[in-house]
Amino acid sequence: MSTYLGTTGGKIQNYATDPANPINGQVWYNVDTGTLKGFKVLAGAWSSGGDLNTARTQLAGAGTQTAALGFGGYTSTYLAITESYNGTNWTEVNDLNTARNRLTGAGTQPAALAFGGSTPGVVAVTESWNGTNWTEVNDLNTARRDLGGAGTSTSALAMGGQPTPDKAETELWNGTNWTEVNDLNFGRVEIATAGASNTSVLAFGGILDSTTDSTESWNGTNWTELNAMTRALGAMRQLAGAGIQTSALAFGGGSPSALTESWNGTNWTELGDLSTGRTYLAGCGASNTSALAFGGSPATAATEEWNSGPATVTITTD
Repeated sequence: MSTYLGTTGGKIQNYATDPANPINGQVWYNVDTGTLKGFKVLAGAWSSGGDLNTARTQLAGAGTQTAALGFGGYTSTYLAITESYNGTNWTEVNDLNTARNRLTGAGTQPAALAFGGSTPGVVAVTESWNGTNWTEVNDLNTARRDLGGAGTSTSALAMGGQPTPDKAETELWNGTNWTEVNDLNFGRVEIATAGASNTSVLAFGGILDSTTDSTESWNGTNWTELNAMTRALGAMRQLAGAGIQTSALAFGGGSPSALTESWNGTNWTELGDLSTGRTYLAGCGASNTSALAFGGSPATAATEEWNSGPATVTITTD
């Protein structure tokens, strides 16, 4: 039987399962899976994922990097197409009831919410996804497009949007109805968001008369302005977001842009660019260490996966 040696000359230890708290650079042999594994801290980079079946722009997304949902959008017409991502490939599933672009989404792959948008008329339509079908539920109080949205299918927040004047209105979804609550400090459109529920949301970028670098945090009652984004103002519009209030990622944007910024709860830091610069893209993900970017303008099917932070990897001899 072969004996593996580490870079420091030590024997590699066998584990029945992966160690609970590995250190950076640690290598081990997983007896259960029969694989050699290692642990490293990734600096952060985008890599190619499987393409959407339908290239499009102005779509919405929900879910995580390995279990995502993409819906709506625009090519030469308004789309109801919904696709599901398993971490490798997109599969077309049942359509939205109302074809539209410039909508937003919240939730997970098996339980999502789609709201607002343009048909081309601005709509207040809200639909709930149960993993198989979309069902129309109660509308937003204020019809709008290019709005922001975050949370879950039963606990969501909608904010901003148009038609003009740019909206500051914020609405809270409790699983049945939308209720208007306290406004954004700055009304704006083409806003990006991150958040896990309707009590904890981050809103950033967008257009307020001109593009804005403003970041605002929602605590369930009020919006508070926080530290601004670092990117050029022209790239503040039509960007996408992923993550939660204290660990978010912003990517893409106007011009088009490939810029990526990470939020640690206090400040934004610029990181590695997308491979494909684009506007009006969709994004989703659990934090600033794991996200998904897909679609966008110019109309594309390109999907990219963001990874940073600690990761366990399988070591091969290829």
